[in-house]
Amino acid sequence: MPSGQRGIDAQGELAARVHARHELRVLFVGNSYSFGAPREFAKLSARRGHRVHVDQSTFSGWTLQRHAAFEGTLQMIRNGAWDVVVFQEFSEIPALPPSRCAARMFSPLRELVNACRIHGAIPILYQTWGRRDGAKNLLGDDFHAMTQRVRANYQAAAENAGGLVVVAVSDAWEREFSEGRGSMLFLADGSHPSAMGNRLTASVFVNSLFGKP
Repeated sequence: MPSGQRGIDAQGELAARVHARHELRVLFVGNSYSFGAPREFAKLSARRGHRVHVDQSTFSGWTLQRHAAFEGTLQMIRNGAWDVVVFQEFSEIPALPPSRCAARMFSPLRELVNACRIHGAIPILYQTWGRRDGAKNLLGDDFHAMTQRVRANYQAAAENAGGLVVVAVSDAWEREFSEGRGSMLFLADGSHPSAMGNRLTASVFVNSLFGKP
């Protein structure tokens, strides 16, 4: 099904696929924000009694545009018999103004989504978070403002790609911030996830795919 076709019940499609599989095959495509989350997702899924096979195509600093042009990622999508492929954009791009984000994210995402559809996988988006102190080059920015931009641009990208499920990891991170635990989610750089951040991210994926315990 081409990514531009509207009317997909994305959540229903995903739920039906998960229900139909004895072992769910999930591929993560992204960058350093996705280094630890796949492993934590597999561990937490197993603890909750769900069988999963997880792999990843993740490289530090990579954008979806770079993945869309990389034969290694495309071969993994073609040859892995995946049920679900998770796409995560380079963290700064979804925090850009909408038109600039769209110019850099939408076209490569559509290409990757089409590759998934052709080979029977369901594409979903991994909605990341704002940096602990906001964007460095934006005066007065903070975590909440940056997260709001990231959220809006991921939702727009999902719609542009034909209607994709968005795993709203940043919403869970934002709740932790409201409870005063936000700083523990980050490494010292204020950008990448700590062990606690990866565990929280994994829990959002498990709840999104299999339901809450």
